[in-house]
Amino acid sequence: MRVAVVHYWLIKWRGGERVLKAIVNQFPDCDIYTHVFDQNLVAREFPNKKVHTTFIARLPLARRFYKSYLPLMPLALEQLDLRHYDLVISSESGPAKGILTGPLTTHICFCHSPMRYAWDMYHEYIAEFGLVKRALVAPLMSRLRQWDQVSSQRVDHYIANSNFVAARIKKYYRRESVVINPPVAIEEFVTSISNEGFYLSVGQLVSYKRPDLLVDAFNRSGRSLVIIGNGEMLTKLRKLAKANIQLLGWQGNDVIRDYYARCCALVFPGVEDFGIVPVEAMASGKPVIAFQQGGALETVVEGVSGIFFGEQTTESLNDAVGRFEMNAAKFDPHVIRAHAEKFSLQRFNKAFMDHVGTVLSASESRRGI
Repeated sequence: MRVAVVHYWLIKWRGGERVLKAIVNQFPDCDIYTHVFDQNLVAREFPNKKVHTTFIARLPLARRFYKSYLPLMPLALEQLDLRHYDLVISSESGPAKGILTGPLTTHICFCHSPMRYAWDMYHEYIAEFGLVKRALVAPLMSRLRQWDQVSSQRVDHYIANSNFVAARIKKYYRRESVVINPPVAIEEFVTSISNEGFYLSVGQLVSYKRPDLLVDAFNRSGRSLVIIGNGEMLTKLRKLAKANIQLLGWQGNDVIRDYYARCCALVFPGVEDFGIVPVEAMASGKPVIAFQQGGALETVVEGVSGIFFGEQTTESLNDAVGRFEMNAAKFDPHVIRAHAEKFSLQRFNKAFMDHVGTVLSASESRRGI
């Protein structure tokens, strides 16, 4: 069977790229297509694989400023000739699903999220632009939304990475989807009973993840907080943070695992489509204090693996931390770890391949094969 896997871009190693690797490993002979990629990342995570690019990769400074070429990406995708493949799997949270396939090709889209900057978070993104840039971007985004909705009908079957994303696929694309949670490398984490009294946050320091809320809440409470991650807000947050808050910037996996093992709990204040970081913390036996929206509702169990707070306010977050401290002894690291194992790579591989097999069997039946 001839298989192609299409990913939006391969520049950073995050949750979407981990899913991509899991899919590619199930189809060792597949071809990978993307707009632009980092050679070191591909050599490390996809050795001996040839990655095909769209014309975006040949534009000036594409690997650095690829997002600036977003308006050209729909056109670039449609230039890819994928007619000779039996199965095309698109990995989508940016422009990836809009490829054109042949009438006998089955197209499955694993959707991490409909494009946030085009749909539900559009107003948040555009609010950060100046008047001139906003005037230029607004009509382009309007056209991108139209193309995104039209191209959503090119997909034969959708897989959503969470029920939260499935609801957005239904809202924006008017399509049904099957939910298969992403894989988490549970085996890389060890259950820890250590507790050095500090709280932990891990992730990109961008506005929608609400690291500003963390800094404000812990500035007020005086509790110890360690923040690991890089991003556009790092400099600003360092200026705001008091002495009880450490911002470590980007750190490697070994350092992150060490901090998971030594913290008392992970704090997760943003709205994520799924959220791999809370599952990693739980795989280390650590409870999660999470905002009660998005993918956290599908990974964190109140009173078993964590505690929720209902509003993205300093008061609500600090109240949840206080409730956690009153009940900290009730959280069993081994029970939390057992819960995290529901999101293992082995579970993902089986669920994904079972679904692909069902889809292909149904496609063959319709064709009378």
